[in-house]
Amino acid sequence: MKWAGLTGGIGCGKSTVATRLRARGVICIDVDQISRAVQQPGQPVFQAMVDRWGDRIVAPDGTIDREAVAAITFNDQAEMRTLMQLTSDAIEEIIGATVAEHAATDRVVLLESALMAPKLYGIDGIVTVDAPQDVAIQRMVEGRGMARDHVRARMANQASREQRLAVADFLIDNSGDEAALDEQVTRAWAWLVKLPPGTYRART
Repeated sequence: MKWAGLTGGIGCGKSTVATRLRARGVICIDVDQISRAVQQPGQPVFQAMVDRWGDRIVAPDGTIDREAVAAITFNDQAEMRTLMQLTSDAIEEIIGATVAEHAATDRVVLLESALMAPKLYGIDGIVTVDAPQDVAIQRMVEGRGMARDHVRARMANQASREQRLAVADFLIDNSGDEAALDEQVTRAWAWLVKLPPGTYRART
């Protein structure tokens, strides 16, 4: 398999790029979706989170209130580390199992995450989706109805734009129109399929 990463800050269009790469045959492993899955009621992570923060993080329908968790963790590094400790093992188990399904194939397998470091899990390259901060903020305000201050607070708790650009092996500039984005996704796909065969390595 070809083993790579896809990252981008809030509002940059990482999920849009992932969707277009899936249409080209890429296997995308969405860390955020996995995180949601392991936090569902009945899962050990759900109970561990409720034990830590109480019913204030439980929504009326009995699921985890992600906004409540964000309010606790985004402005407190100690609480953010606690959240990572409670969820990381379960998330990584699913990542490892999913990669194993495709390890012996020639498929492109892409780890999609807002947080990405060089060689994380042994990945062979990182595709970074980028957009100017004002463009990203406007997308979240118009597309998701988020308040500007809320978007800025989330940005402050992600890797900086400079950090994401620094780890990029292939950069997609998503500040233009859809035609420009699609042309870059096509080039990213061509780059991905030329990567050498990769091997997943669990974090120790």
